[in-house]
Amino acid sequence: MHPIPLRLSYLFLHLFALCYHAQVTNQSPPNFTQHVSEQSKVTDRVSRRLIRIYQLYSRTSGKHVQVLPNKKINAMAEDGDAHAKLVVETDTFGSRVRIKGAETGLYICMNKRGKLIGKKNGQGRDCIFTEIVLENNYTALRNARYDGWYMAFTRRGRPRKGSRTRQHQREVHFMKRLPKGQQPTHPSQHRPFDFIHYPFSQRTKRTRYSSEH
Repeated sequence: MHPIPLRLSYLFLHLFALCYHAQVTNQSPPNFTQHVSEQSKVTDRVSRRLIRIYQLYSRTSGKHVQVLPNKKINAMAEDGDAHAKLVVETDTFGSRVRIKGAETGLYICMNKRGKLIGKKNGQGRDCIFTEIVLENNYTALRNARYDGWYMAFTRRGRPRKGSRTRQHQREVHFMKRLPKGQQPTHPSQHRPFDFIHYPFSQRTKRTRYSSEH
């Protein structure tokens, strides 16, 4: 067999490079919106979890959500009530949270009938809610297990069944408020960054001396 001429070899390499370039350029860019949506549905056990403490003010009852020792949940608490102080733990890098009463340690969960109940173990998806910031700046809390079911309360502060809730209803609208007497941290109170000065090595000294001269 005769060896392939050098010019023909270059032609094959050129065609291969063109095919590879076409394959790379035809790949669609990564869909970050889809990635965030998928990752927000998965419990994040890698990142550092954020814990916040606040009250949930109900738009309909005009009172605050509270978790009682008898495992009942309602929105009848006054501002500053011990049972209205909530500990909110992020479950993902997105907006899914677990909410528990600071006084009782019980998590706010939703059963299959759409009723809000308190549980000691809040690891189930029925105890996870997605925070949704609405156009009117109120927050809605949608259950992760029962899609389309929201935490909601009537004008008297009684819990409303999740199956009867919709995002546009006033009953599902809440406002986050700091516990009574607790003031937001002023930027001037934040601890500044500490700069650590390491001793120069001989090599660093030579490099610094040469750059200055």
